[in-house]
Amino acid sequence: MGILGLYAVVVLIWGSTWIAIQFQLSVAPEAAVAYRFALATLILMAWCGLRRLPMRFSRRDHLFMAVLGVCLFSFNYVLIYIASIHLTSGLLAVVFSTIVIMNMINGAIFFHRRPETRTVIGAVLGMAGISLVFARDLAAFDLATGGSIGLLLSLAGSYIASLGNMASARNHAQGIPVMQANAFGMLYGTVMLFGYIAVSGVPLTFDTSPSFLAALVYLALFGSVIGFGTYLTLLGKIGPDRASYSSVMFPVVALLLSTWFEDFIWTGNIILGVGLTMLGNVV
Repeated sequence: MGILGLYAVVVLIWGSTWIAIQFQLSVAPEAAVAYRFALATLILMAWCGLRRLPMRFSRRDHLFMAVLGVCLFSFNYVLIYIASIHLTSGLLAVVFSTIVIMNMINGAIFFHRRPETRTVIGAVLGMAGISLVFARDLAAFDLATGGSIGLLLSLAGSYIASLGNMASARNHAQGIPVMQANAFGMLYGTVMLFGYIAVSGVPLTFDTSPSFLAALVYLALFGSVIGFGTYLTLLGKIGPDRASYSSVMFPVVALLLSTWFEDFIWTGNIILGVGLTMLGNVV
């Protein structure tokens, strides 16, 4: 699959996962994330086994796959889920789009990779567009009502995810295939997350309703196995800074789906914001 195809798959899948996440809120955020990646781990490990893919790697490689798991498949999601208690989904989308800038900075720090001028311009246009789309949420933001906690948690979650992007870039440079790296990364992330749940006393309840189970399967198979497999393949081809621009496009897909499912009404600011985001994508 070419770069445009990979990019389209990532944006479409992750732009739609917000629908499934709404059906996961009946359990604690930590438990929801743990169930999601536990199932994704089983699927990936089974797939690697059926394909007889090589699964032997050095201890150092396993260390970086563990970093990948902690940063991209577990605790980053927990922070974002908890932040959603204090922030609207629109504000979360704006904050998470800063991962584009974080990846540029971390790429320069860890890989001495100077971002291209057009990439910086595209990122600025995209973030400006997303800010316009959610201008009403930004205007209503109040640090005094738990907003500061939500802001700090979402920024921390975004930065941890950026570190996960760096770990994936390192693994790709070392020739570790994406699917095997993801399988072990999700395994390590899931184990550490269940360990955290056991220590912290988070209630490990499970919802057996059809809607919860369907959402869990969708998030594990499409949102995790296929979504991350596609995204990290894209990252290996074009670098973390350009690949992470897809995070700016997720809310646009979410808005389109919201128009279909929830009769979302488009305003002038939203249309202009989406236009800026698309322009940044072209740049």
